[in-house]
Amino acid sequence: MHNHEPADYHCPFCHLTPDREPDVVYRDERVFAMICPRWWPRNAGHLLIIPVAHHENLYDLPAADGHAIFDATRMLARAMRTAYDCAGVSTRQHNEPAGNQDVWHFHQHLFPRYPGDDLYGTPPQPDWLPADRRRAYAERLRAALEKPQRSQLGT
Repeated sequence: MHNHEPADYHCPFCHLTPDREPDVVYRDERVFAMICPRWWPRNAGHLLIIPVAHHENLYDLPAADGHAIFDATRMLARAMRTAYDCAGVSTRQHNEPAGNQDVWHFHQHLFPRYPGDDLYGTPPQPDWLPADRRRAYAERLRAALEKPQRSQLGT
């Protein structure tokens, strides 16, 4: 439909390496979520929620994967509120170069939000966060997911 992925594209999400597995906080048959290695200074520990199957963008995303992403986003947002004690959450998703998409595999960001954090006016840090810092946030989210919560997925 509206695709920009080069023919020789090496998808970082389809080829997730074992050294990045500690960043994954949730996985099922349709979707996984990982701590984003790119960091916003006042929104530490934000997540990428990604379909397991490769779909370049929102236009290509099958409805079943879209529903799975939304359900996981809601569950992870609840866990994020518990784990990070944030005041709220925001989601962000980009399509095509004009929409600021820079990875050619659909993914949605889930940010913890705090009063005055200026997420939309602050650029990300130039370097990826070290693995040990990401791992600490992953552990907090996994622990929150393990706690019994009222109907995390609404079922």
